[in-house]
Amino acid sequence: MTRLLINIDHVATLRNARQERFPDPLEAAQACLAGGAHGIVFHLREDRRHIKDEDVRRFAAHLDTKLDFELSLAPEIVDICCGVKPQLATLVPERRAEVTTEGGLDVVGNRDRLERVVPRLFDSGIEEVALFVDPIPEQIRASAEVGANAIELHTGDYANASDPLARQSVLSAMVDAAKLAHELGLTIHAGHGLDIHNYPAFGRAVPHLAEVSIGFAIIARALSIGMEQAVTEMRSIIEQNPHAH
Repeated sequence: MTRLLINIDHVATLRNARQERFPDPLEAAQACLAGGAHGIVFHLREDRRHIKDEDVRRFAAHLDTKLDFELSLAPEIVDICCGVKPQLATLVPERRAEVTTEGGLDVVGNRDRLERVVPRLFDSGIEEVALFVDPIPEQIRASAEVGANAIELHTGDYANASDPLARQSVLSAMVDAAKLAHELGLTIHAGHGLDIHNYPAFGRAVPHLAEVSIGFAIIARALSIGMEQAVTEMRSIIEQNPHAH
């Protein structure tokens, strides 16, 4: 069964908008786990626009679950990640001007840096290193070549497709990408823009899907039905739509 990890960045976004001490991302993470989440995702950005260093320390100290530390290739952030030793480190592209992550990491273009950073993450004691990539065969092959043992498929183009035909085209590319990654021995994660409406078709179609990372849709849904219930609802949808083999 596909595992559900919840990204809690936007709880920190709301807190930081008023420079308050609440809402507390740690409390939100605990509510997610009570609702059935299999792990917690957070992105420590270079500009600290949502998650702060202190948040990361508190997650590591108080959460007994899988932690997915999303990070750029910035040396300072890599150092922090190595010190925290989460179970999973997911390398993502990062631009200061973007509202949210806009696409997959260019593994081919960043091969030299990744060949240094990926082994360092493993050497620090991190068990799983994933690269956040678009469903492009060259990027997936390069992910295996630089030493990652997982990929996270960028599902934003699927979630934002303008019409059913476009969405089906992206979905077909996702299916092919997952098959290729599996053949290369990579564990397959997916995330960005998935929600209760678009997940079922995705979950049924994409094979070998070990886990999905969902953030904004859960936080937004929680405003209506509460955090625990929003996570429980999403987990139920995942379980009702098992992936292809």
